[in-house]
Amino acid sequence: MKQILLELDDRCARDLDKVAPVGKRVRAEFIRLALRRAIDLALDRDTEAAYRAQPLSSELTPADLLGWDEQNELAEPAPPAKAARARRGAVATRRHVEVKRALGHVLHWPELTGL
Repeated sequence: MKQILLELDDRCARDLDKVAPVGKRVRAEFIRLALRRAIDLALDRDTEAAYRAQPLSSELTPADLLGWDEQNELAEPAPPAKAARARRGAVATRRHVEVKRALGHVLHWPELTGL
C-alpha cells in the first residue's frame, strides 16, 4: 500500500477530528473512503461529459452489434416461451429505449430522459 503525506488546513483538520478522532483508529479508513468517493465522482463527471459530447442514439443500429461473437446468446432470437426461466433478466430489443430512458433518469442525463 502506498503512503501519501497530506497537508490539511485548520478547518479541515478540525472537522476531521470531529468525524474520525485520532484515538478511534478509523481515520485512515475514513480518508481512504473519502478519497475513493472523490475519485469516483471525478471519473463519473468525465463519463457524463463524454456522453453529453456524443449522446447515445435512441435506435439500435448494426454498428452497436459490431464486435459481438455471432454465437453470443444475446445476438440470437429469444428462445420459445417454455424457456422463460433462462430469459430472466434479458431485455427485449423493443425495450432498449425504455432502459436508456431509465438510466438517464438515474444518472440525471437529459439527453437520455428525452428519448
